[in-house]
Amino acid sequence: MSFKIGVITDSFRCLLENAIEKAAFLGADGVQIYATGRELSHDTPDDVVKKIMRHLSDAHLELSALCGDIGAFDDPNINIERVKRSKKIVDLAVKMGTKVVTTHIGTVPEDKSHEKYKIIHGACLELGRYADSQGVKFAIETGPEKAHILRMLLDDLDCTGIAVNFDPANLTMCVDDDARAAVALLAPFIVHTHAKDGIMLSKYTADPRYSELAKQRKWLELPLGEGDVGFPTYLEALRKTGYKGFLTIEREVGDEPAKDIANAVSFLRKLI
Repeated sequence: MSFKIGVITDSFRCLLENAIEKAAFLGADGVQIYATGRELSHDTPDDVVKKIMRHLSDAHLELSALCGDIGAFDDPNINIERVKRSKKIVDLAVKMGTKVVTTHIGTVPEDKSHEKYKIIHGACLELGRYADSQGVKFAIETGPEKAHILRMLLDDLDCTGIAVNFDPANLTMCVDDDARAAVALLAPFIVHTHAKDGIMLSKYTADPRYSELAKQRKWLELPLGEGDVGFPTYLEALRKTGYKGFLTIEREVGDEPAKDIANAVSFLRKLI
């Protein structure tokens, strides 16, 4: 088996303790936990952090990553506080024994001379160098821009602390990028992935299942295997890069998240 299966605890939409138990019951190998919520954050007391770590250990689950998503890094005034807070989440990752903090950074402009590109670049450089110093990867989630634009930014950073949290669904349903080709392009930087599926609704305006919805929205998240990611070939492309980390299930919609996640675990087990 070349991959591990994880679950984002928030996807269960219940208390963290219960989510950990549910993930273990489903046979997951690990979980990703938000470090920006009420149950865990950069300023959570040490005794609470240790309790969460004991719970993970008792459930025989790894901590695949922390989610440090606190918003875009494209405003220099807001960045001061966000960079400071993100560094503290990196410190929390060290304390909890994981080497990955995932986040969104905003939409990277394709033009390097664009002011927002320079602002995002500066914030990423500072965070990447700090992550380097702590032995952690600050992993940018794919999707707001096409993979070649993110690769441009990564190549433009003078540090190794910035990496990629690869979400194939974001690329597929948000920017119409081919996940398999994107894997090859971003391969040197991929340290964590999300297992999610979906469609870009503008491609389905003639489909009676989605034609009305396409007038209201740009994309639709769907259960694994029901969207346009193409998981068998996507996972084969990921396998060819040598990646052996987590496929962490993220389910942001649906009325029965636990059932959807159970089906996703089963779906992935058959492919890996």
